Amino acid sequence: MSPVVSLAFPFFGLILLGFACGRFMKIPEGGLAWMNFFIVYVALPPLFFKLIGATPFEQLTNWRFIATTTLCTYIAFFISFGIGLWISGGNIRESTIQGIFGAYSNVGYMGPGLTLAALGPGSSVPTALIFVFDSMLLFTLLPFLMALGGNEKIKLWATTKLVLTRIFTHPFNVATFAGVVAAYFKWQPPQAIDTMLVLLKGSAAPVALFALGVTVALRPLTRTPKEMPLHLLVKLILHPMLVFTVLSLMGGFDRVWILTATLMAALPPALNVYVMARQYETYVERASSGVLVGTLVSILTVTGLLWLIAENRLPVW
Repeated sequence: MSPVVSLAFPFFGLILLGFACGRFMKIPEGGLAWMNFFIVYVALPPLFFKLIGATPFEQLTNWRFIATTTLCTYIAFFISFGIGLWISGGNIRESTIQGIFGAYSNVGYMGPGLTLAALGPGSSVPTALIFVFDSMLLFTLLPFLMALGGNEKIKLWATTKLVLTRIFTHPFNVATFAGVVAAYFKWQPPQAIDTMLVLLKGSAAPVALFALGVTVALRPLTRTPKEMPLHLLVKLILHPMLVFTVLSLMGGFDRVWILTATLMAALPPALNVYVMARQYETYVERASSGVLVGTLVSILTVTGLLWLIAENRLPVW
């Protein structure tokens, strides 16, 4: 277990360190705004740009992989969405947040650092592809279903415009697209700029994980919903099992790509679940509790998966 613990501990250790600081240090929450801005707009985009830009262009158009992993994410969403409809008595807005909770992994803050550390540079492309296309789940289904579940009449054009704006202006997606263009033309930035991008890339994972821990600590565990175990079962167990099984049975995928997709699917619910719940004023306290508990439980489940990967116990066909 020592190599696995050595791999997992820095990531979860940074989250726990941030969690402890958030709980015991009396620092105003407003300071997190600049940290989150730095992560989303300054640090993580260079990471995605560098990963994609250094990749042979032909690897970036693996549509079988994109379609398969995205389909698995949507299946996980609709399972949790169905659970939400059952638990809430047909409340579409609450069920939508629950669907996101069961399907959308923490692919931005945790994904790149963990997959690269566990599986090496070969995991960079599948990591970026999964992030981009899984994020479309958040940016497309959420606004439409929230509008459908509201009392007001659906404004189709306004909702569609909002969805397209979020997809094409999100800094991660912009950076990924720029990386694709750089890979196609085999372009390298000037040395001074490249050095700055490397420095920002190196800061992305530790700052993001620490900020995640602080943010989770500041969300009090006030209400634990009875449906949480079902959604955590979908998110932490069913989703990665589905991804691994379908990719393995389809065949034709590199082992590292299969394991990367499985590890990305096994990550805990993203902090965006709480952010979106607060934005729509729906399922807020329970989303906060779910992200906290899901992150803590994932220490066991993700570490277990890392052990299976390290010991070559996953039968990739």
